[in-house]
Amino acid sequence: QVHLNESGGGLVQAGESLRLSCVASGRAVAKYGMGWFRPSPGKARDFVASVSWSGETTYYADSVKGRFTISRDNAKNTVYLQMNDLNPGDTAVYYCASKSHYGGTFDSATGFDYWGQGTQVTVSA
Repeated sequence: QVHLNESGGGLVQAGESLRLSCVASGRAVAKYGMGWFRPSPGKARDFVASVSWSGETTYYADSVKGRFTISRDNAKNTVYLQMNDLNPGDTAVYYCASKSHYGGTFDSATGFDYWGQGTQVTVSA
């Protein structure tokens, strides 16, 4: 089992920044890729960003590219999502997710197996 605990959400004004953290516990927490997702009108878990286990490869949704940065510190079993220049469209519950296998998709919820409870991000206009 892999347990994921997100934190760092909050209420900010447009243009401000937040950093989300996801602490993983359990076996093989740093072995596979991890990602961040949020609900969208058509998807319960819409892809935001993901990172390989080594941190060498990252993936971003077009809507956040250039504004968000995903990174990980395997020594701390933690994945971060630095969110800059936030806008009201970023308002959502953000979920941390972890793979349990090699390969698979990095830009879809179907490629991930373990999920956190989510942390609320609210951006006011």
